Amino acid sequence: CALQPTECFLSQPEEKQESTIKAKRRKKKKISDILEKSAPKPGVPADLQNLLSQHFGENSSVIEIEELKLSDSCFLPANDLTHSFSSYLKEICPKWAKLRKNHKEKKSVVMLVICSSALRSLELIKSMTAFKGDCRVLKLFAKHIKIKEQMNMLEKGVFHIGVGTPGRVKALVEQDGLCLNSTKYMILDWNWRDQKLRRMMDIPEVLYKHLYILYLYSLLSILVPRSWSVRFSFC
Repeated sequence: CALQPTECFLSQPEEKQESTIKAKRRKKKKISDILEKSAPKPGVPADLQNLLSQHFGENSSVIEIEELKLSDSCFLPANDLTHSFSSYLKEICPKWAKLRKNHKEKKSVVMLVICSSALRSLELIKSMTAFKGDCRVLKLFAKHIKIKEQMNMLEKGVFHIGVGTPGRVKALVEQDGLCLNSTKYMILDWNWRDQKLRRMMDIPEVLYKHLYILYLYSLLSILVPRSWSVRFSFC
């Protein structure tokens, strides 16, 4: 019998899958990718000076920017990353026992510790046990704590250390619940990173509120230089 003709099909080139195309596209760098490759290092005065200048520089004159600058004498040595939190505080505050004893003012704290979150605040409070002794520590963050409650506590009692977030500290200062004139030490939780590997200064909303507090301190150093003697340090 005659052979039946068979159909012949030309093979078409396979179209590239969408996933393959996407894979070849250049990936955008995330802040976490950049930070993952950067090793932690002690903070220096220039870090804060640059942040102040960048943030307030657009709407400020040269003279105003100069007035915002904090002198190097305002800064204490940063944690060299070998200290625990308590041992670091003992090193930069050798006369803490005397300061704690002499502090009698309400609505104020001798030491203000600024960090990026409520959970981090709790961690730092636990880790400073060996340093703080029997002094009173106040939690200055918003999670589960109303601002009126904190204001009442500051008004009725004497607290030596405040540990919290820039947002709540800013709100307390604005509502006259916290006075900064008696603060001698401001500790910045500079190198700690969250789950996304962001430091406190890498989070825009935290950075803005933090700069607000630094701005107030800068104004205080100009308006009342004799009574203002806060010292900054990077933990």
